[in-house]
Amino acid sequence: MTLQATLREADLVRPLPKGYVQCRACAHYCALPPEGVGKCGVRRHLGGRLYLVTYGKAAAVHLDPVEKKPLYHFHPGEGILSVGTVGCNLFCAFCQNWRISQLRGFRVDAEGHLDRPIGEDWPPERIVAQAEALGVRLLAYTYNEPAVWIEYVRDTAQLAKERGMQNVLVTSGFETREAWSYIRPYLDAANVDLKGFSERFYREICGARLKPVLETLEHLVAQGVWVEVTTLLLEGYNTQEEEVRAMARFLRGLSPEIPWHLSAAHPDYRMLDLEPTRHATLVRAYEIAKEEGLRFVYLGNVLDEARSSTFCPGCGALLIWRRGYWVEPRWETPGLCPGCGRRIPGVWTW
Repeated sequence: MTLQATLREADLVRPLPKGYVQCRACAHYCALPPEGVGKCGVRRHLGGRLYLVTYGKAAAVHLDPVEKKPLYHFHPGEGILSVGTVGCNLFCAFCQNWRISQLRGFRVDAEGHLDRPIGEDWPPERIVAQAEALGVRLLAYTYNEPAVWIEYVRDTAQLAKERGMQNVLVTSGFETREAWSYIRPYLDAANVDLKGFSERFYREICGARLKPVLETLEHLVAQGVWVEVTTLLLEGYNTQEEEVRAMARFLRGLSPEIPWHLSAAHPDYRMLDLEPTRHATLVRAYEIAKEEGLRFVYLGNVLDEARSSTFCPGCGALLIWRRGYWVEPRWETPGLCPGCGRRIPGVWTW
């Protein structure tokens, strides 16, 4: 049986001298010679043009709770159809989706013939139809970095928006400004990974750079996109008090109302000797974030009701109780504290 990819010519591209092309989807700005492959493994220079070779090929399609993204201030309690492909522009040694994100080395020719399966056929129309069949109004582009399949994301998100749905990117934040402008008309929310707060951490552990991620966060907040931030705390790597405090201060400078999810890590991929994140480490990071003025801080990948529920920063009233992915709103009017009438930032109603 012949395996076939649907080649989608890339929209974010610039011609370079000597037959090279530059991919403009992510901050690596890969310059590809003829037959060259981007760092992500899925954007390829074939026959003089740049193509996305994973278009319409989903490696994972699941119905998740929106809290799993994690998003706690965006339609809590709703289901979200989550889609991902293979490939990634980062090389995180601790990646928990590495079986799909780090898949590289497969061959594809100019006619789209593949030498191995890279996913099932899920064109945009099928994804949106599946969401409709499930009664789901939210779509997430997740599991691997959406920047590397941005044309597939955009086409799906545009169709979803036309059908009255909302779109979420779960991202490393390593996109270009052009990529954000390209997807912005169809984007409703983003969860951005802030993986650490030093260029050394990003370079040695993730194969990327910190500065573009910080610029992404600044840009999205300025553009009015609903943003939540996740940091996976790796014992001994990004858990030092000064680093946690620096991250908290940066986020506080953007807005004290950005929800920050501090999540526990476990050994995986190339960090099998990693110590699982201690609960005490998470609690201390939570306390630091609060000390620095962040109003909505949450612990993830652990059972901690007190630090995963939402409280009013004004009067302290319990607004949304959470245990794992079980959610119980405690207000009558979404987004309005029943105790003091304070408006809680987020996207609560359609």
